[in-house]
Amino acid sequence: MLNDKYIEFSYHEGQFPLSYDGKAADIYVSQEDYAGVIRAVSDLKQDIYKVSQTDPRIIHLAEELKSSSIIIGTVGKSPLVDKLIAEGKLAASELTGKWEAFVLQTVANPLPGVDEALVIAGSDKRGTIYGIYDLCEQMGISPWYYWADVPVRQRTAIMFRNGTYKQGEPSVKYRGIFLNDEGPSLMAWVRENFGDFKHSFYENVFELLLRLKANYLWPAMWDNTFYEDDKLNPAVADMYGIVISTSHHEPMQRPHGDWKKHKQGPWDYSINEEVLYRFWEEGIRRSAGFENVISLGMRGDGDEAMGGQLSFQEKIELLQRIVQDQRQIISEQMKADPSEVPQLWALYKEVQDYYENGMRVPDDITLLWSDDNHGNLRRVPTAEERNRSGGAGIYYHLDYVGGPRSYKWVNTVPLEKIWEQMHKAYEYGADRIWVLNVGDLKPMECQLEFFLRIAWDMDAFTKDNIREYSVRWAEQQFGSRYAEEASLIINRYSKWNGRLKPELLNAVPLYSSVHYKEADAVLTELHETVELAEQIYNELHESAKDAFFQLALYPAKASAQVLEMYIHATRSKLYAAQGRASANVEAALAAQLFKDDAALSYRYNHEIANGKWNHMMDQLHIGYTYWNQPEEHIMPETGSVKLTSESSGMGVAIEGSELAWPRDPQLPALPFDNFTRESRYIDLFNQGTEAFTYCARADQPWIKLSSTAGSIKVEERVWVEIDWNEVPQGDKLCGSITLIDLLTSKAFTVMIHVSNPVAPTRESLSGFIESNGYIAIEAEHYSTNKEAAGASWQVIPHYGRTLSSMAVFPVTAPSTPIPAAGVSPCLEYEVYLLTTGELTVSALIAPTIDFIPGQGLRLGVSFDEGPVQVVSAIGLAKDGSYSELDWEQSVILNIRAAVTKHILPEAGYHTLKIWMVDPIVVLQKILIDTGGLKPSYLGPPESYRGTR
Repeated sequence: MLNDKYIEFSYHEGQFPLSYDGKAADIYVSQEDYAGVIRAVSDLKQDIYKVSQTDPRIIHLAEELKSSSIIIGTVGKSPLVDKLIAEGKLAASELTGKWEAFVLQTVANPLPGVDEALVIAGSDKRGTIYGIYDLCEQMGISPWYYWADVPVRQRTAIMFRNGTYKQGEPSVKYRGIFLNDEGPSLMAWVRENFGDFKHSFYENVFELLLRLKANYLWPAMWDNTFYEDDKLNPAVADMYGIVISTSHHEPMQRPHGDWKKHKQGPWDYSINEEVLYRFWEEGIRRSAGFENVISLGMRGDGDEAMGGQLSFQEKIELLQRIVQDQRQIISEQMKADPSEVPQLWALYKEVQDYYENGMRVPDDITLLWSDDNHGNLRRVPTAEERNRSGGAGIYYHLDYVGGPRSYKWVNTVPLEKIWEQMHKAYEYGADRIWVLNVGDLKPMECQLEFFLRIAWDMDAFTKDNIREYSVRWAEQQFGSRYAEEASLIINRYSKWNGRLKPELLNAVPLYSSVHYKEADAVLTELHETVELAEQIYNELHESAKDAFFQLALYPAKASAQVLEMYIHATRSKLYAAQGRASANVEAALAAQLFKDDAALSYRYNHEIANGKWNHMMDQLHIGYTYWNQPEEHIMPETGSVKLTSESSGMGVAIEGSELAWPRDPQLPALPFDNFTRESRYIDLFNQGTEAFTYCARADQPWIKLSSTAGSIKVEERVWVEIDWNEVPQGDKLCGSITLIDLLTSKAFTVMIHVSNPVAPTRESLSGFIESNGYIAIEAEHYSTNKEAAGASWQVIPHYGRTLSSMAVFPVTAPSTPIPAAGVSPCLEYEVYLLTTGELTVSALIAPTIDFIPGQGLRLGVSFDEGPVQVVSAIGLAKDGSYSELDWEQSVILNIRAAVTKHILPEAGYHTLKIWMVDPIVVLQKILIDTGGLKPSYLGPPESYRGTR
């Protein structure tokens, strides 16, 4: 989006009226201009009508222009635009010879008899088209009007602020998407509505891309072939202005579907060269007349590594010959020097290994680096590679089929992660091609657009305005009244899924129902977010409900339901082991949420927008057991107990322990301290079907209970607090709570341990203090931030599993293998330790890969003036090679840990220092374990911090 807003919706003297007082300005476009420009002009005509209910005329003869008209044209294709430039009436310095640039400018007296005109001029075909759609967007037409049913707000006037509004060349030359893994959802939807992936379907994709100022597409390829499903597909794409390429395993404009249809022999160039050579010749011959970027190279059949009996070195040699032969085909079929034809070589998976081991291609071929299929860059160009004429690009994923688990349902990549990774790619020179794997396209709308917007103008996006962008995006779709809340909903569900993808919820221990109230805190946020989304949905005008459901309510509610289902299922097994009657309640809640998920998907498919999106939510997402999806949704395993009246009676469980009385005769003490002043809970539960009554008594007046008596059918949570105004001072104060089952007279005592030290006090404390054997620190809450050598740690707000992240800027700063003051940026954290001896520091960092050659994922850790320990967050296999298991864990948990051990002989104040070694490390949270850290997914909530 241009930063300048040039459209207003009320009449002002001296502004250019596109529509006012029931009349619309005529639109002029030369018939000599590109067909794609003329087609986009018709969209402008329709959009003006949608907004104002006035219907502008499209005229092609300059002499028919009236006193106020819109003039649209491309430099070199529109005689009138060229004339205005020659006469000095139209700004041309930003257009001539530029790539996809445009200008919108009011021009006085452009022609005899025309008092004023709004001129939209482009440097080339897409430049003009982007100028047209920029105007449409500022008038209030969302690029998602078709794909998400975003309504158009009616206006009585559309006024253009007089002046000149320029947009120069984009940050990334080719910017687009990959429709991938399109079965079952997109494939079934397309075939129900369009018969197949024909031009009538693709026109909707092409228009969306152009409205988002994108220009590039890898078409759907699972069971489809762009060139043979519909012979008009490539011609229509070219007319629209969309550059067609093929994916990383489909060389020479031949979709994999072509090979499945025309296969002759094996997909192996070493033994089937002639057939494959002719096959590729046909791919270039039939696409030669269109604007393309040609994929080169070869992988195995069906997106696999190259097979056969060849050695690794022989595969490199064969692949180099393949590229040489493919270039020969391009030369012969296109009658052009291959260096003049845009080409890419996708360094995907094992192909990157060939490159790293010496394989090279001509410099004019773009090196398309990839992420790890989970949003983490694998490589960026070196300084030497940045001098290649073909440049470099990035293939990035919002959708993937493969290990450790496929993810194809709703978005799981937060905007902040997209920005952090792609900003680094851009700063390291990967700016020729950006292609985003979007799966079915829906429901990735917000994230898809963000990726393309930063590709269009990276300089407009910083680490500090990502949330501002998401609010503006929500405002465009839903209006200003709900923009903040809608943005919050979208970002929250993305954060949940970014912590742990829905397909992985049964792959690792989930949010703890025992420690740190973790599961309860997660459930609270899920419920609050869904309630907010439901409230907004109910308050919205009827015309906006379909869009809000698709873009905010469904992905948030569906994500919340699935996560909550797994939490209740996991909790039911814990409660069953404790003998709680409520295990059955938890299991029933999980079963109901399983049904609710199906009902919500049915609502999306059959009710929203009158069933327009049927099949779009067919994707399976519950019950994964390995990398691929299950054959059907599988309800997670739950626990239950057999209940009888004979088994009725009181049971006791406490916060922080999996044990439960009477099955376990003793439970740990409940800890309290004067710094966190946290409430703790005791769960009183029934073991059978008949209610029981209880009473609770504390032996100290400063122990406060939320309930001291009652009748319990299933369970009750009794909260315990300390009256800090009454409790005496001391480090190891003790108390107790006696719980009595009044039916059986059985009693159990819970011990209370309280820390209320004389010093330090809450008022005198500076920094973080140890509690219950640990300190937890959010990375942005440093005491001191010391920059060095022009680099510094800076906050990326909201990025990460909990609060935010600290990253080094500029991202191109050199490594400092031996960190020291004045050499390496350093974050300092003042901490107060109650214990002495050995402790462990875990620096939790984003799950980045060491994507810069010669660098790693290292940081330095030290205390006070002690030595710096340099540690890597990458775990290696026993032979010193990269560990596949380490990588899998990093993408499952969406975190890496750099762990160091230290011995501090004295309690009291210390300064923890985190040093930059490799600048790509992104620090999110720090855990200091002095012996009391308990298992949880996110780690404990942040420790108490004094701010003296």
